[in-house]
Amino acid sequence: MNLVKLAKDQIKDTIEKAINTCIEKGIFQLNYVVPPIMIEKPKEKAHGDFATNIAMELTRKLKKNPREIAQNIVDNIDLTNTLIEKVEVAGPGFINFFFKKEWLYKVVDVILSEGDGYGRVDIGNGKKVMVEFVSANPTGPMHMGNARGGALGDCLANLLKWAGYKVTKEFYVNDAGNQIEKFGQSLEIRYRQLKGENIELPEDCYHGDDIIERVKEYLNENGDDLEGLPSEERRRKLVEFALKRNIALMKEHLQKYGIEYDVWFHESSLYESGEVYETIEDLKRHGFTYEKDGAVWFAASKLDENLKDEVLIRTNGIPTYFAADIAYHRNKFEKRGFDIVIDIWGADHHGHVPRMKAAMKALGIDPERLVIILMQLVRLVRGKEIVRMSKRTGKAITLIDLIEEIGKDAARFMFNTKSADTHIEIDLDLVTQQTLDNPVFYVQYAHARTCGILRALSEEGIVLNRDKIKLELLQQEEELELLKKLLELPEEIEIAARNLDVSRVTKYLLDLASIFHAFYNACRVKNESEELMHTRLSLVECVRIVIKNVLTLLGVDAPEKM
Repeated sequence: MNLVKLAKDQIKDTIEKAINTCIEKGIFQLNYVVPPIMIEKPKEKAHGDFATNIAMELTRKLKKNPREIAQNIVDNIDLTNTLIEKVEVAGPGFINFFFKKEWLYKVVDVILSEGDGYGRVDIGNGKKVMVEFVSANPTGPMHMGNARGGALGDCLANLLKWAGYKVTKEFYVNDAGNQIEKFGQSLEIRYRQLKGENIELPEDCYHGDDIIERVKEYLNENGDDLEGLPSEERRRKLVEFALKRNIALMKEHLQKYGIEYDVWFHESSLYESGEVYETIEDLKRHGFTYEKDGAVWFAASKLDENLKDEVLIRTNGIPTYFAADIAYHRNKFEKRGFDIVIDIWGADHHGHVPRMKAAMKALGIDPERLVIILMQLVRLVRGKEIVRMSKRTGKAITLIDLIEEIGKDAARFMFNTKSADTHIEIDLDLVTQQTLDNPVFYVQYAHARTCGILRALSEEGIVLNRDKIKLELLQQEEELELLKKLLELPEEIEIAARNLDVSRVTKYLLDLASIFHAFYNACRVKNESEELMHTRLSLVECVRIVIKNVLTLLGVDAPEKM
């Protein structure tokens, strides 16, 4: 149950009835539809639980001072059978609403009843959504951008599931095209070097030590079976072996990161099925291709004069990566029937966004159904120094290096403390400290503290008895603030899902932990009043449930002891 939505619905209903009453009494000369009633949470506690600026919205039509309009509305509001305690006019014409404590108390029963389902909403109505993320080039190890993309994509997919969407998590394996040709060339040259040939690796090849490792692994497992083979056959065997090993490593590292994909989609399958050429033919039928200088071009400028036309098939007859990417997105929408497709890309791909949306439009697919989230760069620091190299390897930090240094929990949590379009800095020393300055520890410690309270009382034979709960005993500010924060979760999930912004949920969790720590310091759970003890114990149990629910959404562990 979304108690915030319940409150907002009551506010809208009472305002609409009050405005109609004003019209009936002749106070308002209004003969048009009332604009949407916007309700927000005031920044100042003294201004109530919710506020609306509807009086300002009506000023032009009614030709009255907004404060006078607000007072007219308030004078005609009927609070019968509502949870609203009082209504006030403030400032230039804001209407502030104060709710009865009974509204707050309801959240305890809702959380205890819904348990690990509390916070879930259904704005998605079962729509099919694909979230494609990481999709790292399988020719080498995953880097820091993949680490952020993994945390953003996986948590966003979880969030959308919580919001009622039917979500598929997908990894796109780039196992075709130029990078695979270059991969094969790099592997073969390293093979020849290991066999004693004096041959240089071209600058544009892959120079990582992982290439040498793959070749050595191949030789250890297969001996000299590449001897005497034509170069093309040798490369094919090396690529097949190395790709299989690299993809297996990717899966292993992503599992350590807490990520399990529903689908690993191979680019090569688009060529094997003929979908790349089928897609190009589809663009031709729609009138968005032409031939020039022996190549086939996508006429993007037909859709947007600011876009440059792009090559689909090169003069050598080989399709471009862009052509395969269009076919891949067509496959998502037309072949597999996703209602919404979300891609998470690095910010350096910003120029590709309008081109891909234009391609969807050319195919008759609403480009608004394709949502592309561009993520900004990550900076790692230790103290005040920027960190670029792994302690373990002395080389550029990879995804697995990061997990081994700070753990999956810290990485997943910290990457979601800011929205994707914001640069993020992570202090490696801070996130490995077991202190309350560490945001991850701070939240996990709050969960462990709730478990500790429940465990200590249980050892004394005191177990929560719902029949002994008297919620009206909760009167202290720390108790009421905790109730308010607890009831906000479903609304926060809904807003975060609509905005595709997991950082809102992470901020909610930090706020809840802060309010709980304040409650813990101010309100003794075990006390002389049995009813108050069980009532506060119910509040602690609600906090435990909510923190665990949100940490689960983030893919972060909720320890019971720390």
